[in-house]
Amino acid sequence: MKETIVETTKKIKFDNAGYYALGLIVLAILGFWPTYFSKFFDGTADFNFYFHFHFALSSLWIALLIVQPILIKKKKLSIHRQIGKLSFAILPLFLISVILLKHYLIGGEVTEGSGASMWFLFKNIIIIGVMYIIAMANRRNVQIHARAMIATGIVFIEPTLGRFIIITLLPEIDFMIGLGITFLIMYIPIISLIIIERKQTSGRWVFPFFLILLLVFHGLFFFQVSFPLLDSIANWFVRLPIT
Repeated sequence: MKETIVETTKKIKFDNAGYYALGLIVLAILGFWPTYFSKFFDGTADFNFYFHFHFALSSLWIALLIVQPILIKKKKLSIHRQIGKLSFAILPLFLISVILLKHYLIGGEVTEGSGASMWFLFKNIIIIGVMYIIAMANRRNVQIHARAMIATGIVFIEPTLGRFIIITLLPEIDFMIGLGITFLIMYIPIISLIIIERKQTSGRWVFPFFLILLLVFHGLFFFQVSFPLLDSIANWFVRLPIT
């Protein structure tokens, strides 16, 4: 009689993700120190509401990414669920804070081919929004839910690390080179996770899908892809009296 061998693949646990998310705090301090945090120490801080609103909501989201996995690790599932409900309010407010800040920084200036700039302005909130929807739609599937929430945290690497590289590390400020380096660095943990969990049977599609989203939007931005309809939408957004 032939012996049947059943191979099982141990599912990856993400309950240590909260400790890794602490790194986002370090990146935020490094990236925004010259243009935000240091201003409060040298007396030159002159920021309006939009900056502080965005900072507060970004901080709350990062706090969720830190606390929630730790609660799972400590088996505080009831508290995890209760705090998780806050995300239904925090994420929309965070996305609004990004839109308001971007609109304020544009300053009502309509430029030629403005549609291409929309990819850079809104790619992160689109990607975070998509990954959050995936996470919430699969709240009962830990493997998918955890991966999608981790993806929302990885997105934060770009604005924090990118600023640090562009402002602090490069000998001369070069926006495109700095972003290119940042994008490549972002791909390293994602590709590593894809390789590590290549034998997983549940949820392993999340990180490849996330990587594809990043590559598509990064490509649209770098190649300055635009078309008349997108330009019209961008110009309409710029002219909106919201800030």
